[in-house]
Amino acid sequence: MKLLVIGSGAREHALCRSLSLDPAVTALHCAPGNAGIAEVAELHQVDALDGKAVAALATELDADLVVVGPEAPLVAGVADAVREAGIPAFGPSKEAAQLEGSKAFAKEVMAAAGVPTARSYVCTTPDEVEEALDAFGAPYVVKDDGLAAGKGVVVTSDLEEARAHANACDRVVIEEFLDGPEVSLFAITDGETVVPLQPAQDFKRALDGDEGPNTGGMGAYSPLPWAEADLVEEVTNTVLQPTVDELRRRGTPFSGLLYAGLAITSRGVRVIEFNARFGDPETQVVLARLKTPLAGVLLAAAQGTLADFPDLRWSDDAAVTVVVASHNYPATPRTGDPIEGLDEVAAQDAPYAYVLHAGTRRDGDAIVSAGGRVLSVTASGTDLARARERAYAAVHRIRLDGSHHRTDIAAKAAAGS
Repeated sequence: MKLLVIGSGAREHALCRSLSLDPAVTALHCAPGNAGIAEVAELHQVDALDGKAVAALATELDADLVVVGPEAPLVAGVADAVREAGIPAFGPSKEAAQLEGSKAFAKEVMAAAGVPTARSYVCTTPDEVEEALDAFGAPYVVKDDGLAAGKGVVVTSDLEEARAHANACDRVVIEEFLDGPEVSLFAITDGETVVPLQPAQDFKRALDGDEGPNTGGMGAYSPLPWAEADLVEEVTNTVLQPTVDELRRRGTPFSGLLYAGLAITSRGVRVIEFNARFGDPETQVVLARLKTPLAGVLLAAAQGTLADFPDLRWSDDAAVTVVVASHNYPATPRTGDPIEGLDEVAAQDAPYAYVLHAGTRRDGDAIVSAGGRVLSVTASGTDLARARERAYAAVHRIRLDGSHHRTDIAAKAAAGS
């Protein structure tokens, strides 16, 4: 099987790493990729938002499947262009991807499907913003309606900060604050059958103790030892399947990866948001635990044959990912700094720990930073404590001037609290 993966982040490196280990994959390509992905896939330059260009590349490569990683190409209709060229694509249509592209649309779908979520208002004027902020009170939850690379949400008790963020957006969703721990649950679907993956928890805030600004994610872990045993079944039955059924009823079936961001509140499970693709950094830990070869299940989703696919197999081991971010992330990150220690991780920590590249590029013989989140250091172990130990041992071998990372990823869960 010849595969083309679209994207350039750690999520795509995790996908490419898993696909490269799949015996069914005979050729692996990625566009545009990064310095780490280049070690497992052949890289190609393409505008990831240009559906015709992506479809032309896939045709040239005689690809059997195109996997569209990031949200922006999906919302731009890249998967549609690939399918129109007669090539299977893993990723929803432009219309179905509005589940992530517009939070207001997602709320509308959830209401129609009876999916539990936070009460909310969609606001387009300062007066509507004031009314919504007053109705819910602090803490305020303010979400840019469109795509914002994981940084369009402000949760704050500061009314001025909430007002400023809301008024900086063309259209904004203001909703009630949901208490309780957050969970990410992915599901692979062909538009009818829903196959849930294992749940994970990520860490959005930049600093230890969930302090600092929101980021695209600073780390993740799986499994969740504190979660109820029937959590996956409950979310599949009350959230994932009803959403897929509703989108199919509307004539815009969703095939690909449906990501439910959840809050386990005192009143039960509530959906915080939907994404239309694998999440980053949760993908890194979920795929670290997946034993079933990845290519077959992605192709089955693209071809509408998931109902016939065998049950997924999972490792009992735990996995932890720690993100190494560049100087000044998530504000304006500094780039171009050399990254050292990668060879040491490969020599001393493999196979239990490895580095997935996010914002990197090759500069001559050196690998340098090229984005805000630079690396995802991922490790497995018999339990979370062992996985954390291995992940942080590898993190400490990496040298990137001015970089920062959280030191508390999975710490509470590993300690049983």
